[in-house]
Amino acid sequence: MSYFDQHVHSYHSFDSSTPPEDNVHRALEIGLGGVTFTEHFDTHPDDWRSCTYKEEVYTAAIEDLRKRYGSQLFIGKGIEVCYQPERMDFILNYLAEHPFDLVILSIHYFRGQAVHGREHWEGITVEEGTRCYLENVLDAARFCERLHRQRGRVFDVLGHLDLAKRYTQRFFDRYNIDEHEDLIDEILQACLAADLVPEINTSTLRQNLHEPMPGQRTISRYAQLGGQAVPLGSDAHLPQSVGAGFDQAVSMLRKAGIRHTVLFRNRDRSVVPLSD
Repeated sequence: MSYFDQHVHSYHSFDSSTPPEDNVHRALEIGLGGVTFTEHFDTHPDDWRSCTYKEEVYTAAIEDLRKRYGSQLFIGKGIEVCYQPERMDFILNYLAEHPFDLVILSIHYFRGQAVHGREHWEGITVEEGTRCYLENVLDAARFCERLHRQRGRVFDVLGHLDLAKRYTQRFFDRYNIDEHEDLIDEILQACLAADLVPEINTSTLRQNLHEPMPGQRTISRYAQLGGQAVPLGSDAHLPQSVGAGFDQAVSMLRKAGIRHTVLFRNRDRSVVPLSD
């Protein structure tokens, strides 16, 4: 059974210049069963000016790819929403008005600032900053839990749960997620209550870390709490990154006792058995 890369970017995102077709070619080259584009939808006032997401252009591109390659692999239309509490009414209305296969909710901010800004880590320790970031992730997961009680599932996937470690490794050459197990537990429990599935994001394996986001300990704990399947995402911004690191991610799933990945199509979730 082929794997599905459900976190891929192209030039429809502000931080990629890759033609979407190049990602499809790469997916076919390495034998993926499908690729889902999840272009950035960033509504923070500092980001909105540079957000290149254009619904009609993006949709037309996906439809064209499906016409040309849809018989060879699944091509999904997704969106990666940056969690912004002050903008959630706008975001929810937007999602309700446009069809997607998959909606990822990602947290890119802590302390009211972008986690990827080196200057935003001034005056705090790695531990303090990491905990502050995870508290924001918990806030987002609990928001999804409340939404789920009111109207069912609105967001499908929680993106790169422990993203902060990408930047503490980059800025300070270290990270430590395990000491925040209490927060991780609360996040995972909120995800289960919200029907929100954490992805395994393999992009850190290309960025001087030895583990994906999240790592083995978190995925094993997710399984212990009742999680049964998770999606795989490369977070590719370049064609050569599509599907990268999936063998390690699958090995991690097996070690945790998880035997399925997840595929989203028209917002419906189906489980896909891991290849033998």
